[in-house]
Amino acid sequence: MQKTNKDVIVVGVALFAMFFGAGNLIFPPYMGLLAGIDWKWALLGFLITGIGMPLLGIMAAARAGGTVEQMGSRVSNWFGRLLSIVIILAIGPLLAIPRTCATAFELGMRPNFPDFPIWLFSIIFFGIAFWFALNRSEVVDKIGKFLTPFLVITLAWIILKGIFTPFGSIAEMGLEGPTGSGFREGYQTMDALASLVFAQIIIAALVFKGYSNVRDQVKMTTMAGGIAALGLGLVYGGLMYLGATASSVYPPDVERTNLLIAIAEGLMGDTGKIALGLAVSFACLTTAIGLTATVADYFSGLSKNRFNYQLIAVITVVFSGVFATVGVTTIVNVAYPLLVTVYPVAIALIILTLIGGPLAYRPVYVGAVIGALLTSIPDALTIIGIPLGIINDLIEMIPFARAGFAWIIPTVLGAAIGLAWARSNRYQTPISTDPPSTDPS
Repeated sequence: MQKTNKDVIVVGVALFAMFFGAGNLIFPPYMGLLAGIDWKWALLGFLITGIGMPLLGIMAAARAGGTVEQMGSRVSNWFGRLLSIVIILAIGPLLAIPRTCATAFELGMRPNFPDFPIWLFSIIFFGIAFWFALNRSEVVDKIGKFLTPFLVITLAWIILKGIFTPFGSIAEMGLEGPTGSGFREGYQTMDALASLVFAQIIIAALVFKGYSNVRDQVKMTTMAGGIAALGLGLVYGGLMYLGATASSVYPPDVERTNLLIAIAEGLMGDTGKIALGLAVSFACLTTAIGLTATVADYFSGLSKNRFNYQLIAVITVVFSGVFATVGVTTIVNVAYPLLVTVYPVAIALIILTLIGGPLAYRPVYVGAVIGALLTSIPDALTIIGIPLGIINDLIEMIPFARAGFAWIIPTVLGAAIGLAWARSNRYQTPISTDPPSTDPS
């Protein structure tokens, strides 16, 4: 029992560190600003996608066999491969890696050296990231062990100051559907998608500690997830409250990074601004290194080393370096349509995998995914300026649509149709919900 408790704490802290991405810190304050007096409802939605779904994602991936591809293959093998590629690209060069550089620049460099060009910062940032990713040095891991506590202490310092001496008064912002808005802002953390990739790392750690049975892995992940959720909830909740206190001071169109800098400087002066900027910048760098290595590992393995690790790492940092120069706001805006499309699918797969049992039939997964895409694709097209007229009008009539959850009913209906079809077909074989133990021996 003592060993189990110790392992739960170790894995819980590891989960917290993995999900506690420095680039995610800009989203809760901004959501709090938009929600104003409704910030608690917005926080509820944000915590579901920013904490709840990532933890469920690791548990689901563990149950499915350990990888996002295995979980996606419950729809079909090609879908599992496609979903895996999309997620790796999203948490890699398309979105997350460029955002680490842009966030580090806007929070760490620009406030202190306003004339420093972002293109030069990007070259330096990704030059360092490439060197460490190429050499796979343990230095990054050692630095990370100090950076996460330093960042947490800095944030705790700012949050506690903001609680006892508020930045401003909390205003009535009139945000429609604050819970749904918070839910969608939580997409930007990309943690639910990343969790499907992180699962393999967590499972490997649990196997190393002697937990080779899938049920034990899910149980350990659940308990460790409680520790990670508590830490993340305190940080995200505190930051959202700080953003709400700024709702009477800043307009809704303020940039996310500028808002966080203003809050830190307003509460702690230049010291707070510099400490936050340094902590976030170095944390973003370590995140970029880890993600670059993940992308290079994945695609070199996928190509059976026809494209080797070094080449993919070069392509990743070059593309990310160029994209990073457009700034955080543009990257966030580009990310939004993709995340609106992918997240409902990922959530449906996670929930179905966890339920298993009577729903463990391939047509159920296929129906749920189709149902989710029927609303998420038109939603994404509308966001990029391609409205679908009558289709959008029909989607607006779906229950919960105005709150941002139009995909729920079609997803449930799709799963129900798939279940009815599976049960009416005597040749339909259930999907195994208990994969073999991952004992390396």
